[in-house]
Amino acid sequence: MNWDQIAGNWKQLTGKAKEQWGKLTDDDFDVIAGRRDQLAGKIQERYGVAKDEAESQVAAWERQATDSWFKKH
Repeated sequence: MNWDQIAGNWKQLTGKAKEQWGKLTDDDFDVIAGRRDQLAGKIQERYGVAKDEAESQVAAWERQATDSWFKKH
């Protein structure tokens, strides 16, 4: 799955992101609003990791994303 799909369905995927990064708040997810750079920045901020580590975590999460993450209508 590519980031455009994630960004386009951000509201549906915040639950999966919360499972991965429990220290991020609902307000954080509102600010992130599907923007990859914002997600990495918030991970850096909340977890105290370097930019490279935050980017690596986001990339790994993106690779795990599958269609099963989306709620069926």
